[in-house]
Amino acid sequence: MNEKLYKSMKHVGGTSIALGILAIVGGVTLGILTIVNGAKMLKAKADIMF
Repeated sequence: MNEKLYKSMKHVGGTSIALGILAIVGGVTLGILTIVNGAKMLKAKADIMF
């Protein structure tokens, strides 16, 4: 009984670590893309006419 519990805990722990790493990578990627797009908009600010 205890072995089954430890095996499932091991899988859940590994999955949690993998999802955490994916969340960090996704967040960093999204942040970089947001900064790049914001810089492009600031660069093109002079061309905007209202």
